[in-house]
Amino acid sequence: MSTVSYYTAEGLKKLREELDYLKTVMRPKASQDIADARDKGDLSENAEYDAAKEAQGMLEMKIAKLEEIHANARLIDESNLDLSKVLVLSSVKIKNQANGMEMKYTLVAESEADLKTGKISVTSPIGKGLLGKSIGEVAEIKVPNGVLKFEILEITRE
Repeated sequence: MSTVSYYTAEGLKKLREELDYLKTVMRPKASQDIADARDKGDLSENAEYDAAKEAQGMLEMKIAKLEEIHANARLIDESNLDLSKVLVLSSVKIKNQANGMEMKYTLVAESEADLKTGKISVTSPIGKGLLGKSIGEVAEIKVPNGVLKFEILEITRE
């Protein structure tokens, strides 16, 4: 059974572009690779042909998976989001109570997470721990090293 995934407009656009690329560029290339390998002679001893067929099968599996994800993707309507709580697409400024370090993260769908740009997944331990919290609340988050305590300093939408 498929699960619904929530995307920003940017994330959904990237998903569509990847799916289009696989269908319009990579699928014809895989077919051409098979045709080229078939032209090289005896198929029973043609490793290049077997490899091309296997690559095509992997490509078709990836396309099918992305089509399923796309079919179950939902665009997040930012205008209806509550600004008083941490939700998907919230930019949250937090303070680590153990060392006083302040950080800012934006909570996004799992497929859009990128720690380098400050985007963390709502399904990550920190993301799950922050969801639903309000300014001033302390989120206690269990991680492999123990429990981290983060105070919510600011919630914004960007």
